[in-house]
Amino acid sequence: MLESSQRRAAVADFLLAAAGVVLATVAVGLVRILWGPGDDDRIMAAQLLGTSGIAVLLLLGQAMSVPAAVDVALILALLAAFVTVAFVKGAARSEADRA
Repeated sequence: MLESSQRRAAVADFLLAAAGVVLATVAVGLVRILWGPGDDDRIMAAQLLGTSGIAVLLLLGQAMSVPAAVDVALILALLAAFVTVAFVKGAARSEADRA
């Protein structure tokens, strides 16, 4: 059996590896933002970045025992929700102007 400190180290290593995988998805999202064919694709990639950023903060905060990272992640989640609402309202206005 692993001792408690060895278990914590193993869990921290796993969380850091998971954060690395999530950061790889962020890289793919950045490519989509830069070369996305339309505004809808770009905003979905931006949402991916926001969600991934939140996940990375939560994983790193837990792995490195930084409780303030949870607070920052919650603020980012709130901001991401506002961005989505603003985009939908802006898209609805532009469609109404075209009609």
